[in-house]
Amino acid sequence: MSTPSFETDGFFITAPLLSTTDISEIEAAISQLASNGVGARDLLDYSWCRQLAKTLRDHPDIRDVLQPGAVAIQCTYFEKSTDQNWLVPIHQDLSIPVQEKTDAPELTGWSEKDGIVFVQPPDNLLQQITAVRLHIDDCGPEDGPLKVVPGSHHAGRLSNERALRERDKLGERVCAVAQGAALLMRPLVLHASSKATGNSKRRVLHFVFGPRILPYGLKWQYAV
Repeated sequence: MSTPSFETDGFFITAPLLSTTDISEIEAAISQLASNGVGARDLLDYSWCRQLAKTLRDHPDIRDVLQPGAVAIQCTYFEKSTDQNWLVPIHQDLSIPVQEKTDAPELTGWSEKDGIVFVQPPDNLLQQITAVRLHIDDCGPEDGPLKVVPGSHHAGRLSNERALRERDKLGERVCAVAQGAALLMRPLVLHASSKATGNSKRRVLHFVFGPRILPYGLKWQYAV
């Protein structure tokens, strides 16, 4: 059962979920990743990441926000700093990773990235999905944090023009997140990020949780 603020705003920032020892172990695992410099995909291939997904799913601050029986379907690693820097314009997360393409007319926006098939499902499926962005470092205003438009997920799927109007109407909130804490977010909530201006790193493990069984003949690429 979701918290009222999560249902209303479409996002929620937890208190720290992990110990400093846990964070050190994650840092050691991340250091072994073959990364393109700004991050890496497909982390659910690794046993440490699958175990971390289960730990997060069972944590009381996260468990009640997820759908019953939810599984981890994706984990992506992002590393932002003044040396590896980027900005992301206002958008919604509309695509999910699946095993293969199906012919259901309700499915659109098929694409492939790094050998994984992605599709844009109807909004009623996206509403069952939750992103859990676990922060490996403190993320303050100078570290390129996410900026989220509270309540924008209630407006459904938005064009770029409508997204800008929603942001102007509702305002946006800078999501400072402590080390070991997580930002939970609905895919349809509008969000963006600026470039980092400080000297620290902003390392994030972006988990996505969804329902175990998919409609339209789809199967997850991963289901942990």
